[in-house]
Amino acid sequence: MPAGTQRDDRRTYPAARRRRLVEVIHGRTVADPYRWLEKADDDETQQWMRGQDELSHAVLDGLPGRDWLHTRLSGLVSVGVTGPPVWRGARRFFMQRRAGQEHAVLRLADPGGIECALLDPMTLDPTGRTTLDSWQADTAGGRLAYQISVGGDRDSRLYVMDVDTGALLEGPITGCRQSPVAWLPGGEKFYYVRSSLAGSSSGENRYHRRVYLHTIGTDPDTCDRLVFGEDGPMTAAFHVAVGPGGRWLTVTRTTGAVRRNEIWIAELTEDTLARPAFVPLHQPGEAHSTAVVGHDGRVYVHTDLDAPRGRLAVVGIEDLQGGEWTELIPQDSRARLEHFAVLDGAGLERGVLLAGWSRHSISEITVHDLATGDRLGAIPLPGLGVVGEIRGRGHEAWFTYTDPFTPVTVYRWDALARTTSVWAVPPGQDTAHAHAQHQVGTMQQITCTSPDGTEVRVTVLAPQDQTGPLPTILYGYGGFGLSPAPVYNPEALTWVQAGGVYATAHVRGGLEEGTQWHLAGTRADKQRSIDDFHAAAEALVNGRWTTCSQLVISGESNGGLLVGAALTQRPHMYRAALCAAPLLDMVRYEHSGLGPSWTAEYGSASDPEELGWLLGYSPYHHVTTEADYPAVLFTVSDGDTLVDPLHARKMCAALQHTAGGRALPAGRGTTLLRREAGVGHGARAVSRIVGLSVDQLSFAAEHVGLRLPRT
Repeated sequence: MPAGTQRDDRRTYPAARRRRLVEVIHGRTVADPYRWLEKADDDETQQWMRGQDELSHAVLDGLPGRDWLHTRLSGLVSVGVTGPPVWRGARRFFMQRRAGQEHAVLRLADPGGIECALLDPMTLDPTGRTTLDSWQADTAGGRLAYQISVGGDRDSRLYVMDVDTGALLEGPITGCRQSPVAWLPGGEKFYYVRSSLAGSSSGENRYHRRVYLHTIGTDPDTCDRLVFGEDGPMTAAFHVAVGPGGRWLTVTRTTGAVRRNEIWIAELTEDTLARPAFVPLHQPGEAHSTAVVGHDGRVYVHTDLDAPRGRLAVVGIEDLQGGEWTELIPQDSRARLEHFAVLDGAGLERGVLLAGWSRHSISEITVHDLATGDRLGAIPLPGLGVVGEIRGRGHEAWFTYTDPFTPVTVYRWDALARTTSVWAVPPGQDTAHAHAQHQVGTMQQITCTSPDGTEVRVTVLAPQDQTGPLPTILYGYGGFGLSPAPVYNPEALTWVQAGGVYATAHVRGGLEEGTQWHLAGTRADKQRSIDDFHAAAEALVNGRWTTCSQLVISGESNGGLLVGAALTQRPHMYRAALCAAPLLDMVRYEHSGLGPSWTAEYGSASDPEELGWLLGYSPYHHVTTEADYPAVLFTVSDGDTLVDPLHARKMCAALQHTAGGRALPAGRGTTLLRREAGVGHGARAVSRIVGLSVDQLSFAAEHVGLRLPRT
């Protein structure tokens, strides 16, 4: 038994009444003994949660090595980050978080290069509970639309400020939920997205989104003009963009969690701003595409239509209906086209196209002729890592690069000189160098074979002198076409520096290998994601990276579902689990959070066949007193409006029930619920990020015998 895991008989689980609630749904018997825990405001639930808070603090606060973890994590995070620039006229806007800052700050540089802080979340709210969700400057850089949310509620409020004076011109406009903002020239009007039920108490006020035209200084509730989306699907989400010179409006609609989308483009005149005549780009349900109107009168279409890994085509703006698409960059059979940027500055003899690729989660950038798509070369990268969005302007492009051992760095590429240079290093780079001796590790990708014969890649970070099995964290996500990538990760680095292995399984359900990789891990095939995860764990054990008694599994949100399913299907395969903001009751997930918009990913319990899919892996419904479960730490946030913490509450109670008596078991089988107030599903202050990681890593280390250094 690892040190420190002896039972403390004075610690007991809070009492959780187990009700005999059984329903028959589509002929299937479904038990739900802890449904009462869905009601967060109920007195009984509140008492139970207070008991869980006391227990988790008593256990976690006493774990060894926490001071070292806090020091190491704080040092790695303190390098900060600088984002790539966004140019508006001669002004440059960029995000930056310096050492000691809780949140990144929006900064402005004038034509002379003098910088200032334009928007600091800590100035808006010194408690750190307010986050800057998004921002968009107008075409001249004189006005800024920005959105903030408080306590993690993600119900973004939109404001407009005068950049020169800092005066507030507009807001708050509610019901925006991180709306895109597309300014028209002149800075007096913009298109944006808002719920038609904004301000109502309806449970659907986060849905029913529409595209509106807003004029600065007018009442959004009475004066905004509905432009697009009336009578559309309840779960529709929109993106809007205005093309060069304010002449073209592009609207993209995605319904629910489906990656396929629809795109319309309309020509704008002074008379048609509020009633554009939209032309569809392709038929509904055919593909997922991104369309950008270029200065050359062509529409650049990044699409997976007939290309699961993505391709780039162009079509004349006047030929959208029935016009032939010309392929510029064809699909690569082993790499996924992620993004592109157009460089067509006046000083260039010919326009240039930059294409960003992901080859098995590792980034590449290629250079192409803008007119023909012919490949002209590639931009060398510093290592095997990840490139962020490429932003082009004239003959220049900026992009970020990071890998597990390199903090985010901004690079500039000059199309005239064909040279790459460092544009911005992390603001705390000296701190990073001070800790360089502790950042030594190796990265490699291994492959494993899932039960159906599919090869799955696993990215493994390990100490330089790794010998024999080591305590290991295996992370996974596997959903919604989102792909974990080998980026700078202070939590992973800290674990490796302590002598452990940190691995990421690139399971189906993500987008690592294209659209088909995502679809292969959804709906009736969701079990494939879990099978891939088990296969990754087996590969780590068989390859002597670790042993089952040293293996921790970790995941957040959909990744929490993956972890919950894995620990209930193969409890003896894993020693401990870190399950963050998870979905766990798949029979009732549609009744809370953003669940109604996720049926395309999981299926719906309202359908008899799909209920069978969900019950096949729903973690909450597979907890049994006959199994010997690994230690589990659930972490949730009270402000999470995407995935309701009720999932973790119900699963926690179910697992604690399997312990028999109310006393905490010795080591294996310990189940804790860590609850945090004032944050939501994602963005949070740096000190909160560090605090959460300290709790998770100390819990993991305790249960797999990783001896953390003492400060």
